[in-house]
Amino acid sequence: MARRSTARGWPNPGGNGQIMPKTNEMVVRTLIESGVERAFTLPGLGVTWSLPAFYDAKDDFDVVLCRNEWIASIMAQAAGRLTGKPSVLMGQGPWVTTMGGLGILEAHFAGSPMVVLTETSDYDGYGQMGCYQTMTGDYGGANALASLKPITKYSTYATSPEEAVFGAQMAVKHASLPRMGPAAVVMKTSIIRQEFPETAQPVIYPTGGYLSYTPPRPDPEAVAKLATLIDKAERPVIVAGNGVVAAEAGTALQALAEKAGVMVATSYNAKGVIAETSPVCAGMMGTWGHRTANRMVAQADLVVMLGASMGPDYTRFRDPGLIRPGDQTLVQVDVDPRNAGWVYPVDLAITGDVGDVVEMLTRIGLSEEHAKPRTEAGLDLKTRCGYFELPDLPAAQGTVHHTDVVRGLQDFLGPDDLLALDAGAQRIWATFGLRMPYAGQLLVPGGTGVMGWGGPAAAAAKIVKPEKRVTCLAGDGGFMMTVQVLPTAVQQDLDVVFLVSNNAGLGMVRDNLGDKRIAVDFNDVDFAKVSEGMGAKGMTVYHPGEIRDALEEAHKMGGPVVVDVKVDPEASHHEAVDNAPL
Repeated sequence: MARRSTARGWPNPGGNGQIMPKTNEMVVRTLIESGVERAFTLPGLGVTWSLPAFYDAKDDFDVVLCRNEWIASIMAQAAGRLTGKPSVLMGQGPWVTTMGGLGILEAHFAGSPMVVLTETSDYDGYGQMGCYQTMTGDYGGANALASLKPITKYSTYATSPEEAVFGAQMAVKHASLPRMGPAAVVMKTSIIRQEFPETAQPVIYPTGGYLSYTPPRPDPEAVAKLATLIDKAERPVIVAGNGVVAAEAGTALQALAEKAGVMVATSYNAKGVIAETSPVCAGMMGTWGHRTANRMVAQADLVVMLGASMGPDYTRFRDPGLIRPGDQTLVQVDVDPRNAGWVYPVDLAITGDVGDVVEMLTRIGLSEEHAKPRTEAGLDLKTRCGYFELPDLPAAQGTVHHTDVVRGLQDFLGPDDLLALDAGAQRIWATFGLRMPYAGQLLVPGGTGVMGWGGPAAAAAKIVKPEKRVTCLAGDGGFMMTVQVLPTAVQQDLDVVFLVSNNAGLGMVRDNLGDKRIAVDFNDVDFAKVSEGMGAKGMTVYHPGEIRDALEEAHKMGGPVVVDVKVDPEASHHEAVDNAPL
């Protein structure tokens, strides 16, 4: 009789009678070998069967317990966005594909690496034999794979241990390759605890070789042509998008732009990718951006789109006066060749990593001849458009205006801060009025613009960037959607401050309805008490002058803290919106 080993390594392709690891053990091994470090989960059914394998690997892999799949998906997406490496969203099939779909969709739209690990909940039976939570795609059930395919780069259905392991290897590969995004493995539930065969056919090899990748370099001639176009342009503008964020090229881009006097506007995803106090920064484009950026782009003779897809959220919903093919010279740089000319036809397309292009332009050396007049013209436009000003708007007694919240944050932010924004009226005021003083400090749901994103994203940010001081700015509507992140933040002992702009309703919708208010006004919620009931700390702010001090105090308290800022329900976001003709 062959000797049976207790080793839990990669199976011998030839077989040697060893005790074979189970599917769940092999999947965990694959994730660790791939450099994946953590999963976010609310476990159920088949995923629960995976937990012993994760427990055995707890020294190498972190499992974060969340309170629902929505929160887990956002945390996984935000962690991937901040690190450039996929985190795992793990959960039961019916709920990962529904509640978890929000974070997956954001990862898909925003290009964040993520691995989704789920199962079919078929209870060791045949999917067609009646259904309860069944996600196999058979008659009467739902289809996990079909749900995930439209919002992932790669999805596979594993019906054997070999398929699960290879699927995990491919999921990490696809999630990590540019353009990054989510990739999913849906396992038939019964295989999760099944032993890996001694001889797999085809053979499954260790993971490293599957992940080998050398990125293509941008065409040097095309980059040289771009340098010439910039040098000759009178009013060149760079539109920095998500690709600059992903490439971590903000600081290099800022140095390049300042030297040549090239103005930089940003997408929503990329707001703050360069310091917004820089003389060449025009701020964020779009209806909910700043009028300076919109007019800077509209007046440009050359528009260089760096990793910017030119989505409707920052092109004023494709305002024909903003980008004008034929009237402006348009250049688009993107890691995905399909994105160049996707929204606007371009005069020059460069395929490659934005960081490489910025590096090559720096080596070539842009002319400094026009730097001073370009910078002076930019400063003049910024002054005329009120870039350096924030309106001082009144609020009812015992409340503050959104502008007061922005001022408090502006005075508070230092070089070690990260700020996560949730959607809502407070976000519009932040994207309009806040000038991020240091590059790369802002985290936003730029793919979906969804409410409820900010709190989980801030918690994830503190997990993967513990050296940063992390704050979330959310409205009361958005914060309430994912307030269950607080127990996770408590359990993980996260020093995160949640600044809630509490205007007792859906401010944006309320503003837009005018005097026909319906289904927009909330009852008053004491978020300080809510936070205390969940094991966190809380405080309440009623006056503008207290906001900065409250932020300082909250961050000194340790652990998660909620600061409930009472915002005037009548405070409108309209003053921060740019719909004026260009």
